[in-house]
Amino acid sequence: MRSVKSLFTLTAILLTIGPGLFSCLDDQPRDRLSEAQVFDSPASLYLNTVGELYNYIGGEADGNGLQGTYRGVYDYNTFTTDEAIIPIRGADWYDGGFWQRLYRHEWSADDQELYTLWCYLYKVVVLCNDALGRLDKHRSLLTTGQYESYRAEVRAIRAMFYYYLIDLFGNVPLLTAPESKVNRVTNTRRSEVFSFAFDELQTVAPQLAPTPSHHMGNYYGRLTRPVAYFLLAKLALNAEVFSCDNPTTTARKAGRDIYFTVNGVQMNAWQTVIHYCNRIADLGYRLENNYADNFKIHNENSAENIFTIPMDKHLYANQYQYLFRSRNYHHGKALGLGSENGACATLSTVRAFGYGTPQVDHRYALNFYSDTILVDGDTVRLDDGTPLVYQPLEVQCNLSASRYIKTAGARMSKYEIDRKAFFDGKLQDNDIVLYRYADVLLMLAEAKVRNGQNGDAELHLVRARAGMGPRTATLDNILAERLLELMWEGWRRQDLIRFSKFTQAYDLRTPLTGESNGHTTLFPIPNRAIGANKRLQPNSAF
Repeated sequence: MRSVKSLFTLTAILLTIGPGLFSCLDDQPRDRLSEAQVFDSPASLYLNTVGELYNYIGGEADGNGLQGTYRGVYDYNTFTTDEAIIPIRGADWYDGGFWQRLYRHEWSADDQELYTLWCYLYKVVVLCNDALGRLDKHRSLLTTGQYESYRAEVRAIRAMFYYYLIDLFGNVPLLTAPESKVNRVTNTRRSEVFSFAFDELQTVAPQLAPTPSHHMGNYYGRLTRPVAYFLLAKLALNAEVFSCDNPTTTARKAGRDIYFTVNGVQMNAWQTVIHYCNRIADLGYRLENNYADNFKIHNENSAENIFTIPMDKHLYANQYQYLFRSRNYHHGKALGLGSENGACATLSTVRAFGYGTPQVDHRYALNFYSDTILVDGDTVRLDDGTPLVYQPLEVQCNLSASRYIKTAGARMSKYEIDRKAFFDGKLQDNDIVLYRYADVLLMLAEAKVRNGQNGDAELHLVRARAGMGPRTATLDNILAERLLELMWEGWRRQDLIRFSKFTQAYDLRTPLTGESNGHTTLFPIPNRAIGANKRLQPNSAF
């Protein structure tokens, strides 16, 4: 079996998806090889069914990929929270008010960006269904073991995309067969899709390789058993939220009263989280001694990273645009790269890190550029010759009248700068980290506390690696630690919703009128999708 790294270097042959799910999925490739030419061996069948799905984990266009690009999964999970903001900087970053609407929770079902995101997620679901159909059709090429393992991998990828769909949109169509017709598609309750995704991952996990996904080799970048365990833990951790079909009308069921069958044993949600986190630990994952090693240019062999988007500037089109987006123009120029002078940390974030106090968290310097900026030992200077000084405490939603219009805000660091990156720094060699073991430890701590147990040991491991002193594992301390440890990794929206804080006032944001009913904890199903299919309903209808 070729590694995904080599699979990505081959020409992906995208076969017809079949009749469109929604209007955004109607694109058909014009030039096709015959099926007999495409599917003539187990290797070619894998490449053009399972292998091609990995082309969609990352991306290069807006709204596509799980991380790395703009206006997609990551941005909707980050810039809607108290973690980060993209302020208006004069003529820069207004963008029709898009970033302000995210921060203020003023999005609407008419937003093109939401529709693009919806189309991306469902495109991959449809491709997964198509892949399963083709594996069935050409089963004679495969041994029983190959057939089962190929199908398991596709089903796991599909379940992962349903995890994102229920997190973002709630009551969404559940498609499990190829060639789903528009006029047959309707919503399925969030709780049912949640159960489907969980059951699928439980079923296929034993058939997935127990091999690390982040190590170079045959399973590099693939969805292996530890990735499935991570997703099972995440689903169980958010069971109170994901089992609630309508947050505006229905109270959440307590995690202690939500049960899963795990290896024939009934476990509540928190016990289930603990079980799957422990299974990940059993597979040999551990914290790296150095936090920064998980994000260095060559991070393929991190003992902590569980699932990443493989990056290689010579081979892949996947982009990581967030460092580029955040840096001041002069900062990017000094690095020999580009920049857009946009995203920065919020006031509450830098204060949470203890900026400007003797108790500043040691991870602050790893996650942010702030104060006077040096590159190669030299001070970066502005056009007038004055030093470039980022001002973490001068952030406003609109900086157009501020003297710090171009310099307000601590900027994203975290990933080691690849000075040989292409395309202004967006094509880098650092693999993009999606899931890692530090999050597993924090999930363990949270699940134990919610289940009436002690989570101090797990919280202490994460803090001790950062050189920080112990804290009692209360829910408030765990939520705070998730910000400190997982800054810039795209988890904040989900965390705030789970802790019932997403709709509250924070930082520079005032809640919308009536927002306390929880309606903004789900994004609306786009009107364009509903317009293409009258059986599809707004998620608020449930």
